[in-house]
Amino acid sequence: QVQLVESGGGLVQAGGSLRLSCAASGRTFSMYAMGWFRQAPGKEREFVSGITWSGFNTYYLNSVKGRFTISRDNAKNTVYLQMNGLKPEDTAVYYCAADLGRTESIATRAEMYDYWGQGTQVTVSS
Repeated sequence: QVQLVESGGGLVQAGGSLRLSCAASGRTFSMYAMGWFRQAPGKEREFVSGITWSGFNTYYLNSVKGRFTISRDNAKNTVYLQMNGLKPEDTAVYYCAADLGRTESIATRAEMYDYWGQGTQVTVSS
């Protein structure tokens, strides 16, 4: 079992920054890959970024490359998503997810992830 709790969402103006955090508990955090997804109203949940257990490999949705940075601190059982240069189209509920089936590869499909947080709202005003 893994429990995930996101924090750090909020309302920000276009061009601003937010840092999302996802605290994990339960199964040993350093043994699995992590991902961030988002879901806007009326849209499907989409992959935003992922990171392997070591933190050595990362992967991003094309539209966030160069603006978002994923990282993890295995000592703190936490994964982060630093979001800079935010745009109104980034507005969504952001979810972190744990993929217990992978360590050094990153899945981009939501169904490959085993555990999910409750989500945190990010709203970017124009």
